[in-house]
Amino acid sequence: MKHGKIYRESLKAVDTKVAYDAKEAIENVLATAKAKFDETVELHVRLGVDPKQADQQVRGTVVLPNGTGKTVKVLVIAKGDKADAAKAAGADLVGAEEMIAKIQQGFLEFDVVITTPDMMGQLGRVARILGPKGLMPSPKSGTVTMDVVKAINETKAGKVEYRVDKTAIVHCPIGKKSFGTDKLAENFETLMEAIVKAKPAAAKGVYIKSVTLASTMGLGIKVNYKI
Repeated sequence: MKHGKIYRESLKAVDTKVAYDAKEAIENVLATAKAKFDETVELHVRLGVDPKQADQQVRGTVVLPNGTGKTVKVLVIAKGDKADAAKAAGADLVGAEEMIAKIQQGFLEFDVVITTPDMMGQLGRVARILGPKGLMPSPKSGTVTMDVVKAINETKAGKVEYRVDKTAIVHCPIGKKSFGTDKLAENFETLMEAIVKAKPAAAKGVYIKSVTLASTMGLGIKVNYKI
């Protein structure tokens, strides 16, 4: 694979084989984030778990103290008082059966779906559409709840969901380049603490195998992270 001039210049400035302390790693990520847009900084954590085993799943949510820098469009599927509360709390879209019908027709102009437990049966009709895109609500992610106001507020404030993929890696954004080192470092520590606390009892041996930070278009910078 042939890399561009900016990428090759970044390689000269940073040793990608060295694992840096978190703040220094973030500084290197920012120094090599040369795109003209505000790049997202992402965390990639390789875990010592077997994702094929049900008792070694790693999944949860955490509210990043400085948010994600992304404007999140929230859809709430609810009726009655809960629908009214969702509108008052700032949900971008609120509906019930008519919204589910729109999704069946291909409407997907939202980033997060929050629903009340009584609507989950009907949402099952669009599970094949929402599921592959990571949009299907679930109790584990806090998006199936009677407290829709709390769920909306947390989502808007910067709640992120982390989950291990089939290759035993967690991929998750921790903010934007424009946040600067300190805010990104705060978000990094908050997310890492959550991932560490989520260690399955069935997981044996080394849990955190490797930690890497990278901007959207930049280099992968290794982080020296010890539990």
